[in-house]
Amino acid sequence: MQINNFLEDAAQKYPDKVAVLRQNQEMTYAEIEVRANKMANYLKQVNICRGNRVAILYENSFDYIISYFAVLKIGAIEVSLNTETTVDTLAYALNDCDAKAIIANKKYSRYLVPALKKVPRLEQVIVGQEDLSEYEDIGHFNQIRLKEVYDDGKAEHPNVRCADIDLASIVYTSGSTSTPKGVMLSHRNVVNNTRSIIQYLELTDKDRMMVVLPFYYIYGKSLLTTHFCVGGSVVLDNRFAFPQVVLETMKTTKVTGFAGVPSTFLILLNRSAVREFKFESLRYVTQAGGSMAPSIQKKVAKVFAPAKLFIMYGATEAAPRLSYLDPEMLPSKWGSIGKAIPNVDLFVADKSGNKLPPGHTGEIVARGPNIMAGYWNDPLGTAKVLRNGLYYTGDIGKTDKDGYIYVVGRTKDIVKVGGFRVSTREIEDALLGIDEIHEVAVISVDDSILGEAIKAFIVPREGADLTHEKIRKAIRTMLPLYKHPKYIEFIDSIPKNTSGKMLRTELIRQHRAHVSLGRA
Repeated sequence: MQINNFLEDAAQKYPDKVAVLRQNQEMTYAEIEVRANKMANYLKQVNICRGNRVAILYENSFDYIISYFAVLKIGAIEVSLNTETTVDTLAYALNDCDAKAIIANKKYSRYLVPALKKVPRLEQVIVGQEDLSEYEDIGHFNQIRLKEVYDDGKAEHPNVRCADIDLASIVYTSGSTSTPKGVMLSHRNVVNNTRSIIQYLELTDKDRMMVVLPFYYIYGKSLLTTHFCVGGSVVLDNRFAFPQVVLETMKTTKVTGFAGVPSTFLILLNRSAVREFKFESLRYVTQAGGSMAPSIQKKVAKVFAPAKLFIMYGATEAAPRLSYLDPEMLPSKWGSIGKAIPNVDLFVADKSGNKLPPGHTGEIVARGPNIMAGYWNDPLGTAKVLRNGLYYTGDIGKTDKDGYIYVVGRTKDIVKVGGFRVSTREIEDALLGIDEIHEVAVISVDDSILGEAIKAFIVPREGADLTHEKIRKAIRTMLPLYKHPKYIEFIDSIPKNTSGKMLRTELIRQHRAHVSLGRA
């Protein structure tokens, strides 16, 4: 089976059902299928072939979904690009994946037009705007309006023969610490992972998902594929900067599911009136995309009850899901990422890949049909994480006597302070137990005495009377002395990428800049 079959099967079974809602607009499965076929046939007509890379530069929208399935229908490889971009970032990605075509929204033309001047091998530009003169002036590719493709395209299925082992997507990681890596995912990777997620969430055609996470982010895209696979629907709202609006949308559209990363829930808990809402239709809430402190998990579970909270764990390299914690186990397993999803093996291993007994700390590794083929154009990077049939996640963890897995920290986030190994995650989780704290990020900094010392960047809750003394008093009962931050700095916000993950490298840069100025 291929990913595009999700749309094709749903369009056949539920042709008149609303598949996508966005503000006051909606589209049925049949309407999306027809437009996807028209675009697929246009791409086929201009010699975009199986295995060619086609980039998509669109926010969550009808056009994104149509483009995604259209590319897959002809056996091409879709490359969804981060919409929070720059000219150089765009040019890098397009050249790195050797894109033959790009489908883009006009709102990104100020970045795309100058970037395309640096991408000589690109041949086709499909853009959602009327005036194409700025593209015509570049000269080395053909350009066409998206509307023309929809108006003039052929609606029949393109009938390109493909296999499930073919590559479906190249997903660029956030690149928060280095050059972004292109994760290669096959149809088989995504289809297997989609089916596993559907199984443990018990998704059906009656489910309707509220989507605030971007589709170019693998967690966001999994919300699309799972719901199209079962014939459910998705509600798109790109206005999470105004969380109250999203909460109103959830209520009026009667969604059954909501998904977020830790920062999503912190914003809802601390900067919205979520406690005043009752979501009668909401069946479940999922969290992934980074660790969420047990103290925050408890608040989220309480606020959204009786909807069930699923704590999940994964990686882009796993398409994306690896484990989940059964909501029934939350009260006894706070902080755990649960156990492996169906059809995946997940365990804590020593350096040789051997499974460690409960209580022993090692790297979390995985194997299954969802694990990526490797990194695009990066055999050395691939060899570092795919070894002896296992995917090495880079996360340090341990299991309890019941087989539940706990993440201790990232290999790069374990610091050595005065001879002790300390996890920055453990300190963050403890600090988030202080009610006056909205967000926190912990890094290690150079120290002339200890070698490394701990620094905490703290964002207070709005209106909170928070001081260094209050924090130090609170953590005395939470952590041993050697785990206490030596430095505490209050800031207005934690820097994050567009997927909501904190950028520790940016905090390290800020700290070093302050040190050079004699202010830290």
